[in-house]
Amino acid sequence: MSTATVRTRVFSFMAAATFVVVAGVAGYLTIGPPPVVIVGGSGLAAIVLWTRTYLKRPVDPDVILPVFLLTVAALEVHMAEEYLAGFGPAMSRLFDISWTERSFLLVFAFIGPALYALTALGLHYRVPLAGFLAWFIFIGPGVAELTHFVFPVLRPAIHPELPATISQTVSNGVYVANMGNYYLRTTGVYYFPGLYTAVLPMLPGIWAIRRLLRADAVGAPVAGRRAAQDHGEAHAA
Repeated sequence: MSTATVRTRVFSFMAAATFVVVAGVAGYLTIGPPPVVIVGGSGLAAIVLWTRTYLKRPVDPDVILPVFLLTVAALEVHMAEEYLAGFGPAMSRLFDISWTERSFLLVFAFIGPALYALTALGLHYRVPLAGFLAWFIFIGPGVAELTHFVFPVLRPAIHPELPATISQTVSNGVYVANMGNYYLRTTGVYYFPGLYTAVLPMLPGIWAIRRLLRADAVGAPVAGRRAAQDHGEAHAA
C-alpha cells in the first residue's frame, strides 16, 4: 500500500463530497427525491468507508481492480434487464417522479460506462478519488440493489389499481411514457424491473467490500511497523 499526501487527501475528499452533492441535486431537479436518497445514502456510506481505507492508503490494483471490473460488468447485465422491463418509467409510476427512459439511458448507458472506465484507470494508478468512485459502485449499484426486492410490495403513487401501462404527466410537469405497474397486490406477480438480475452486482460488490476492509486491516499494522522501523533506523543513525 502507498500513502497519499495530506494535500491529495484533502483535495480528493472535497471532490468526492462535491460529487455526492452535485449528483444528488441534479437527480432531485431532473427526477425527484428517490435519487437523492439512493445517491446521497450510498455516497455518504462510500465516503465514510473510503476515508477509513483507500483515501489513506490506496491499495494495490490487484486487490481492487478485478473486483471493480467484475462488479461493473455484472451491473451492465443487470441494467439491460432494467431497460428491457422499463425500470425508469416503473419508478416514475411508483413514486410519481419523472424518470424517463431517455434519462435512464443517458445516465446508465452513456455517462456510467465512461465513469467506470476512468475509475478503472484511476485504480490502476492508485488515484485516491478513484477509490471513492469504486466504493460508491460497490455500495450503491452493488449492495443497494436489495431495494429491488422491496419495490413490488410498495403501493404506486399513480393509479395503483390499474394493471395496464399508462403514459401521463407526473407531479413535476414532465410527461413520462409507458409507466408499468408492478404492484404485487394488483398484478399478482412478484416482480420489478431488474429483480431477476439484481443479485449479479450485489455478489461481487459485497465481496469487494469485504476484500478492501480485510486488506486495510492487514495493511495498517504493516504500515505501522514499517514506520516504527524507519524511525528506529533514523534514530540509530
